[in-house]
Amino acid sequence: MNWNAFNLYNYKTLACVLFLICHSFYNPTDSGAVQITQSNLDMVLASNEIVFINFYAEWCKFSNMLMPIFDEAADEVTKAGYDTGKVVMGKVDCDKEGAVATRFHITKYPTLKMFRNGMPAKKEYRGQRSVEAFAEFIKKQLTDPVVTFGHLKELHDLSEDKRHIIGYMDRRDQPEYDTFRKVAANLKDECQFHVGFGDASQQMHPPGQPIVVFRTDRKKSTEPDETYTGSLNNFDELYKWAQEKCIPLVREITFENAEELTEEGLPFLILFHHPNDNESIKKYKEVIQNELEGEKQNVNFLTADGVRFEHPLHHLGKSISDLPLIAIDSFRHMYMFPDYKEMEKPGRLKQFLQDLYSGKLHREFHYGPDPDQPVLNLEVKVTTPPESTFKKLAPSKNRYTLLRDEL
Repeated sequence: MNWNAFNLYNYKTLACVLFLICHSFYNPTDSGAVQITQSNLDMVLASNEIVFINFYAEWCKFSNMLMPIFDEAADEVTKAGYDTGKVVMGKVDCDKEGAVATRFHITKYPTLKMFRNGMPAKKEYRGQRSVEAFAEFIKKQLTDPVVTFGHLKELHDLSEDKRHIIGYMDRRDQPEYDTFRKVAANLKDECQFHVGFGDASQQMHPPGQPIVVFRTDRKKSTEPDETYTGSLNNFDELYKWAQEKCIPLVREITFENAEELTEEGLPFLILFHHPNDNESIKKYKEVIQNELEGEKQNVNFLTADGVRFEHPLHHLGKSISDLPLIAIDSFRHMYMFPDYKEMEKPGRLKQFLQDLYSGKLHREFHYGPDPDQPVLNLEVKVTTPPESTFKKLAPSKNRYTLLRDEL
């Protein structure tokens, strides 16, 4: 080797070494959470089943406190050895990536959001903020969302308190099951998913033609089983159908999901009932389904355990002995439907909602019934409507830190 060739060889070697050193220091995927920007966001979301993102701001002290914990958790998740494409923990600097923050409606820092198969979860992560809790959360998200049954008789024992999506298929490696599993992963908190392969389900579908069926929560609903008629190879189509079935028109509000529901910003129409009273729930759901489905963009239809939610009853001047009863919480005031027994009369509950929209409910609470207008209750007292109780369960806009405008 001549001198020039030797120098060229050494130069190239030195350049490679320097590149590797720089790469080890600056490559964000080597350790900690992956730095996500507008340019790589869609690729990261499309390439991974689970993406868990820390939306932060460098000026926020709470963001700075969380960052090393979140980065360490990302390292722990990497050490767990999940398959490529299963999970990524990422972070977004919301000052530098304002478009990304706006896209996902980030208004407080740090905000933690999970994305599954490219779609954001309905609610942000509000669990414990520790390395162990984050690692356990990821592990839980990656558990199989589908329960396999070995015989049709197992389906007779499914919980009647839950909604179910059941797949009858030939084998696990068919593409239809891959679509089914992805949908199940996205909706496993809303429905229970089951599948039977081969002999376990051959009586329920023609060979080579898998089918998927929805079964309602029979204890509280009268909906019949329904077979999916679309393509099982189309994720978007199957997801839309399953979402409509798994997230019912009428939902139950609990202390666990109240914050999530209030975040949606829609008034509540609530049936308060005794815990063991399923008949009033069925009747209420039937009325909503038959008369008010077109109002689902304007109001949240809910049921509530009147024993657990006794406090709102007291605000309405009622007690457990008055159950069942129906009320609207507008997040300003609460208004009670005059007579639960009137619910099944066509148009009565719909008129109650229209009176909310028009301001009539608020007006009548202050000034009595409108002159020359039919009202649902002729004994309405001139008074001030009770204040909303559910607005107190809504998340604060600056729950974790101050908004920058407030500094």
